[in-house]
Amino acid sequence: MVWRFWLAVPLLLGGLFFLAVGTIGLLRLPDIYTRMHATGKCDTLGAGLILLALVIMAPTVEVAVKLLLMVGLICVINPTTTHVIANVAYRYGGHEVPGTPTSDLRQAKGAAALDDGSRQGGSRP
Repeated sequence: MVWRFWLAVPLLLGGLFFLAVGTIGLLRLPDIYTRMHATGKCDTLGAGLILLALVIMAPTVEVAVKLLLMVGLICVINPTTTHVIANVAYRYGGHEVPGTPTSDLRQAKGAAALDDGSRQGGSRP
């Protein structure tokens, strides 16, 4: 039992560190894209480390399996939702720092404009 505690403590502290860094990034960084980068990466890693520490401290195998399932879901869902939010912010004009480069994608006005067959660069074979 003691060895599990000493193995879980560094994971808990690492998770706490990454969650704190993500929160500081959310508050300090200038625009939506850098804020999402900080929170998306740090929250995924921080929550993953904390859940892995809980897996080590789990009293039964069933609890450990459920926690591992949560780790897997967080590793898939967090980056996916961050990508979706960034895509919507880019298409519809999220708050940007002056000088951020833009492209024609913003003028598409949503997914329907891209799905009507008028994609630049030709069609796929």
